[in-house]
Amino acid sequence: MPLTCQSQKRILTARLSGEIDHHAARQLMQDLDLAIESRTPKALVLDLGGVTFMDSSGIAVLLRSWRRMQETGGTMEVVSVPPQPGKVLRAANLHKIIPISFLEPVG
Repeated sequence: MPLTCQSQKRILTARLSGEIDHHAARQLMQDLDLAIESRTPKALVLDLGGVTFMDSSGIAVLLRSWRRMQETGGTMEVVSVPPQPGKVLRAANLHKIIPISFLEPVG
């Protein structure tokens, strides 16, 4: 699960790609925790545009990051969510607590 982070004006953008499943979730949580701790952002933007698959482990990753940002008084949003991960996040009603921008399926 490749993760790239970029900070600008205390906004941390984390771009995720590949699969977010139980194999990748633990390392991804650790990497995101480290990025949040080391950069102390006021806002976290998770860009899921490169995610090809997500299972329920992805929900745990997003909730953990959201909680971390809440603990520091920051905000979080999720952007560019492809159709398959979007189905998982909608089924969990995650969009009701975290601002999420879904990509619409083509066709």
